Amino acid sequence: MDVTTVDLGPQTLILARLAEGIGDAQLDGPTPCPAYTVSGMLAHLLTLSLAFRDAGRKRLGPMTDGAPDPAAAALPPGWRAELPKALEELAAVWREPAAWDGMTRAGGLDLPGAVAGAVVADELVVHGWDLARATGQGYAPDEAALRLAHGLLEGAAAETGEGRGMFGPVVAVPEGAPLLDRTVGLSGRTPDWRP
Repeated sequence: MDVTTVDLGPQTLILARLAEGIGDAQLDGPTPCPAYTVSGMLAHLLTLSLAFRDAGRKRLGPMTDGAPDPAAAALPPGWRAELPKALEELAAVWREPAAWDGMTRAGGLDLPGAVAGAVVADELVVHGWDLARATGQGYAPDEAALRLAHGLLEGAAAETGEGRGMFGPVVAVPEGAPLLDRTVGLSGRTPDWRP
């Protein structure tokens, strides 16, 4: 996979603003990702931010060795302060060219740094959409992160074939649809999902 490095800072800021707009009463609501409630998705984003921060630093260990477990996604009481800080650290690490070079590990998988960078861009873009849809907020992801996420998901769907993507069956979206809708479809979600 040929990947150009992307500054994830704009997308992490968008996510931090989305999280800030979530009320306590919305935490138990569903998201387009059936494995997660809103609180579970926030917990997942916090954990993956820390895991990919460590992956970018090539500090392999407990945070990078395990796959995400939706059942274990418990949102800590201090999440409103912890999540923006973790997102900021994540963006800072991935601004360094060394994060995109060599090999690393994330979710228990060894992979090239450039692929890990594309995966984290995808996670930030698609889960940002999940949260926005689940909580009724507007959403315009960072264009560079969106393009990187789309490229990753499109490549994975082409490799697996038979209408399957990285996260399950691809949802058909018209060719001329906005790039975000096409990315969401490649992630196995329906672009017009509503709670």
